[in-house]
Amino acid sequence: MTVVSDTPSGHRFTGRPRVHVTRRLLPSVEARLGELFEVALNTDDRPMTRDELIAAMRDSDVLVPTVTDRIDGAMIEAAGDRLGLIANFGAGIEHIDLHAARARKLIVTNTPGVFTDDTADLTMMLILSVPRRLGEGSRLVRDGKWTGWAPSAMLGHCIGGKRLGIIGMGRIGQAVAHRARAFGMEVVYHNRHRLPSSIETMFGASYEADLDTLIAQADILSLHCPAGSGTHHLLNAARLATMKPDAYVINTARGDLIDEEALIAVLQAGRIAGAGLDVFAHEPQVDRRLIELPNVITLPHLGSATIEGRAQAGDKVIANIRFWVDGHRPPDQVLEGWA
Repeated sequence: MTVVSDTPSGHRFTGRPRVHVTRRLLPSVEARLGELFEVALNTDDRPMTRDELIAAMRDSDVLVPTVTDRIDGAMIEAAGDRLGLIANFGAGIEHIDLHAARARKLIVTNTPGVFTDDTADLTMMLILSVPRRLGEGSRLVRDGKWTGWAPSAMLGHCIGGKRLGIIGMGRIGQAVAHRARAFGMEVVYHNRHRLPSSIETMFGASYEADLDTLIAQADILSLHCPAGSGTHHLLNAARLATMKPDAYVINTARGDLIDEEALIAVLQAGRIAGAGLDVFAHEPQVDRRLIELPNVITLPHLGSATIEGRAQAGDKVIANIRFWVDGHRPPDQVLEGWA
């Protein structure tokens, strides 16, 4: 048996570290985890309850959670002394109380970068689909109600020359800007910090310091900022009321960014033209009013849902655990205040 006592968090364990994975991952990732560590898997793949998560943390050296697992300070306090690493599967970490983890000397890692292109591709698909009414047209054919081509039927909007307002110009926002430029869109962005002029030139993007101005002037508004107290209901009733009547909202980031009641109200009243949503306020519950609106495309959180991306994320989780076990600081350690 090997005794390890010099992990970056001062954690001590005997033999292979015990790793608890909260959701099913790709078979290849689970197999590799099993080769390297003592692994507990969630074989029925249902979200674990709060008590089950606490029990898993008490019985593990490493917890591998996902965005469906909310880990607050009280849970971390109840976890006991065995847990030393939370190796999150996914880039977003707003579901983990980083302050509480730091207080308990727990290291938290994530998997940044691997879902950038996947999410940007899905965003661009919605940017193309919603103005051209692809969701509505698909329903028409599926329901047997299409009566044939007509010169004035199912007219949408082209996106060439339209102003794309991007809120949050991190990795994904930049990848969306890169794609939008190829379609001839005018890209304007708002970010906590302005990007260097060289990056703006690369993406053909211009900076708008005033968020309200960006929202009011956008033809298509795409959200790419993290969830948190500073961005909760960032797109609220007041801001939605300033949008153009032929504008569209795209959200592939977090459902918490939009006041859903306010969004439903403006959509039902025809005060904006439509929306493309991959995330929702109360996932997996989706408000029926959104589903029933013809000018809204609703998707089941598919932003990162590619085999390639999920495999890369699993590889990053494994690498972070191995670095930690070997006594090194994991390459993707998240620092408090990262979001």
